[in-house]
Amino acid sequence: MTRAIRPFVFFEGAAFVAAALTHFGVLIAGYEHQKAGTAESVIGIVLLLGWVLTWMRPRSTHGIGLAVQGFALLGTLVGIFTIAIGVGPRTAPDIAFHIGIVVVLVSGLIVAARARVAEAGPGEAGATSSPGPAGIS
Repeated sequence: MTRAIRPFVFFEGAAFVAAALTHFGVLIAGYEHQKAGTAESVIGIVLLLGWVLTWMRPRSTHGIGLAVQGFALLGTLVGIFTIAIGVGPRTAPDIAFHIGIVVVLVSGLIVAARARVAEAGPGEAGATSSPGPAGIS
């Protein structure tokens, strides 16, 4: 199940880099917004560094996936807040990106959380099996 985490993290990182490049005017002109581009760059870099770390430390893939996707979700929620109060860019593509990436991030977090439970054997942290008679597993 941990192999399913990597595609999520890579796709999310690539999506944030593409959004940042759009806000810097590199990919598409007309959607420039320096602060949004900077925030999306940071999130994208964190996700892509996390993806690299999953290859360097495969046993930590679920934890890395939870950490970087949680960070990205928090940053995205801040972005949604800035859109709502009128500070961030309020174009249709920005709103669509934020809605879509929240769905992907939450899905990725669910996959990462379930990977941890699936990896844990009986009696290990995160295991879902119930104890046997008299508390013996």
